[in-house]
Amino acid sequence: MYYFDFEKVARQAGISAAQLKQLCEAMHREFPSDEMLRELHVLRACMAVRDGLISLEDALRGEAVTEGKSGTTAEA
Repeated sequence: MYYFDFEKVARQAGISAAQLKQLCEAMHREFPSDEMLRELHVLRACMAVRDGLISLEDALRGEAVTEGKSGTTAEA
């Protein structure tokens, strides 16, 4: 069972099944005891890749992008 449909967003972002698995494994290491939080972070990473805010490589490395009030992006 999934809380969020991150697989659909991953497809929209052009993330392969193998890359999605890597991303899920990275989030599992980060949030080993909270499945919902883990899925939320996978979803948000996929959305950021889809929207061009971050590269998949950065997402796999754990790089974060935040959006300020002015609408500009900056690495956190």
